[in-house]
Amino acid sequence: MLHFVTYNHSTSNEWVTFVHGAGGNSSIWFKQIREFKKHFNVLLVDLRGHGRSKNTFQDQINRYSFKVVSKDIIEVLDHLKIATSHFVGISMGCILARQVAEEQPSRVKSLVLGGAVLQLDLRSQLLMRLGNIFKNFLPYMVLYKLFAFVILPKKKHKASRNVFINEAKKLYQKEFLKWFRLTAELNPVLKFIRTKEVNIPTLYLMGDEDYLFLPAVQKISNLHKSASLKVLPQCGHIVNIEKWKDFNQASINFIQKVVGIAPKHL
Repeated sequence: MLHFVTYNHSTSNEWVTFVHGAGGNSSIWFKQIREFKKHFNVLLVDLRGHGRSKNTFQDQINRYSFKVVSKDIIEVLDHLKIATSHFVGISMGCILARQVAEEQPSRVKSLVLGGAVLQLDLRSQLLMRLGNIFKNFLPYMVLYKLFAFVILPKKKHKASRNVFINEAKKLYQKEFLKWFRLTAELNPVLKFIRTKEVNIPTLYLMGDEDYLFLPAVQKISNLHKSASLKVLPQCGHIVNIEKWKDFNQASINFIQKVVGIAPKHL
């Protein structure tokens, strides 16, 4: 089972499950935990091969899929007897949260998707192809640093870029390759997400400088009736770090609105 941490609220029955992206771990939510646990029960998971789940799945499977990895999260919910939860994802974690909603929609009360990846443009597809060519020859951190600089290119993105890189250093080369092979699934999975709307309240939180992924989210948020979009100014891809106060305010207000609680200023 995945490593997980919970924070129990004294009165709330609402759970919020945080799903990090590839290469990260649950510590990337350090700017969210303090505020969210004031309002909700909080569940943090380390995805297989990441953080304190690093050694759990080493010998069990050679090739990952989004369905397999999302079932890891569902297993934790089952273990903790959490019937329903709101989900907060970042980057690839958004795809996994959306996959959980596809597998068990009745358990997902709302989705907050930060730095969501819904479509790969020509630049990001080229980056993935180059990665696939060189993944078996170059140390994985060389590739990961390249991705970090392409996704977070500006000087003011340095703090979130450093978190992105430093957390990835805790992966093994073998584990990185397993996750990187998931990119082969990306296009069909993302097409499915774009074309099939789930009837679950969804908030997209994107940076206005997230030039690789924002255009697709803007388009989908206009097409899907259950979705809304908030664009955070002067912000790149890792919105929960770069604009954490705005991220927390918007996320908590959204979840409170979904459950019928009057939003308050944090």
